[in-house]
Amino acid sequence: MSSSQAEGVIRTIIREIAQTCLSRGQSLSETLIAFMVKAVVLDPRNQFNVDRTLTKQDVQKLIELCVDRLMDQTSPTLNTIKMQVYFDMNYTSRREFLEVQQKVLQSRLPSLSREITDSRAKTREDLKSLYGKIVSYVIQRSNLGSATDISTVRETTAALQSVFPQAQLATFMSLLKQDKEQQLSELALIVSGIRLFNKDSRKGGEGIQNLPAALNETLPAAAADIESELAGCERLAWQYTALLEKICERNECPVHPDLLKQALYNTRQHEAFLRLILADIIQSAKEVTRLQSDLKTRMTLLKDTVHTKTTVPTSQVFPHFTALASLWTGLEGQMLLLSMLTNVASGLRAFLSAQSLLSPDQVELLLHGLQVQTDADRCSVTAEERVVESEMSSCEWCFPESTAHFEDVPLQYKGFCGFTLVKNNGLLLPGNPKIGVLKHKEKYYAFSSRSAAYEFASKADEFIAAAVEMAKRQPELIQLLQLHQEFASVTPYSEVATYTSLAFAFMMQSGEKLLVKTISKSDASMQTETHPLETNIVKSYEWNEWELRRRAIKLANLRNKVTRSMQTHASHMRRHNSTQTFLPKDAVSQTKRDGESNVPKAQVYLSGLRGGTNMMKLDLTRAVDE
Repeated sequence: MSSSQAEGVIRTIIREIAQTCLSRGQSLSETLIAFMVKAVVLDPRNQFNVDRTLTKQDVQKLIELCVDRLMDQTSPTLNTIKMQVYFDMNYTSRREFLEVQQKVLQSRLPSLSREITDSRAKTREDLKSLYGKIVSYVIQRSNLGSATDISTVRETTAALQSVFPQAQLATFMSLLKQDKEQQLSELALIVSGIRLFNKDSRKGGEGIQNLPAALNETLPAAAADIESELAGCERLAWQYTALLEKICERNECPVHPDLLKQALYNTRQHEAFLRLILADIIQSAKEVTRLQSDLKTRMTLLKDTVHTKTTVPTSQVFPHFTALASLWTGLEGQMLLLSMLTNVASGLRAFLSAQSLLSPDQVELLLHGLQVQTDADRCSVTAEERVVESEMSSCEWCFPESTAHFEDVPLQYKGFCGFTLVKNNGLLLPGNPKIGVLKHKEKYYAFSSRSAAYEFASKADEFIAAAVEMAKRQPELIQLLQLHQEFASVTPYSEVATYTSLAFAFMMQSGEKLLVKTISKSDASMQTETHPLETNIVKSYEWNEWELRRRAIKLANLRNKVTRSMQTHASHMRRHNSTQTFLPKDAVSQTKRDGESNVPKAQVYLSGLRGGTNMMKLDLTRAVDE
């Protein structure tokens, strides 16, 4: 089956699943459906053969299984997968978010910028309209107020006239388009800085929000809310972990163990996302503190520069205005980033199923007489246990005192114990790196106890394979434990449209970060200049020794030259004339040598031509070697 046919089959499956779910009252995204197709295909309980071509019965079975899982609203697994898809589609790292916001802001201005740079205004009315467009461009670029607010327009126009009077429009129109765009950007920054300075001096700044005060109020509140929610999430995870341990030890099962495990995965995934959001908020708070400090310092310097002065050189104040605008743009970016983080954290609450599985009273009843250990308590209990390297000499171990940047070592399974995950049928227990971190095939593993470390290290490959098989049965573990590479590495890239290739092919086309974690490689080349610094090139350098010899002979011949001069009455008191000559060089040439050769002249005699009946031919030519 060709790639185009395989793509058609993929989209047909996705479309039919989406339509079936929509007819049952559920509108689902293609990303979620594609991930569910992958989960159904990978689950060995569904008995799909990835080496066999799809048939109609196989496609129908795949669609039915996917629809059944997607319509099971009571499944914590489905809620966890929805949470992962939602987070991956809505969350963006700090750096990427700020870059995207800058591009979004600039994307709103090309049409207006094009009207300004392409304008050919000549009349007074056209020039006035062009100046109004420049004012509107400055307001939209600076994002300080609305372009429809009269007070904002008046203040911006006054600030613009102080640095760019309307009389300079003729000079502006004579520039190249690239120079016009650059000048517009510089004007926007300078005018924004002037308006911010006026606002701080209480002489203007209409429509400008007090960003420092707003950030100082919202950042601590947002951090406190996330910390409170994170504490409740951690407490619930510890309780569910204690319940699962109780079930494993005493075989008591008041609630189905699979549901408890799925609820634990849901809680742990929510906890991981909240930690990521909280870290971004804390980093944003540090960045806001730095920006506010720089803004205050720059404002003080600007006030000292213009204090009690009627005129100040533009070279002294314009850099300060530009810096003010840049710092203010940074504060606006942090405000938008905080809004995105709080919205994502709020949206995650819709996918929490662990809290609805058991009420607080039921959890308290089930935990009666049972001590609930926190992650820190579990690490403190095993703090004295250490792996003895001599007992496992065939393995490589890392310890805090012998490994540089030990805290930054990337642990597999997000720091959870791989041995407990396999032996206790999916139980998640946090590993204690102080026991010893196993380095196996350039990957690092932490464990909850020393015995678990020994067991895992003795059969590391078997435990790793078993963890992958468990993730096939519980697809939410792929994202929770960061197992993308393990699954991406077994993706078949063939022309046959098998089950797995269909699911992975669509995920590759959809371009989602959550679903595809493949390692891409590409050939790259670079070229540098031979001599980047021209000043280091010695023009008189000569590598040819024969050329150096010729120069030396020339200089030697000059020593034997005599300069003669004469003076007459006509040339008296005039400048001296001198000439210098070189001895003629002996030149020879060589021509080719003449050569010749002589061959015998052919002599043939014919007899019997005069009335004879028999003619004879006689060759009298002499031999060459005579």
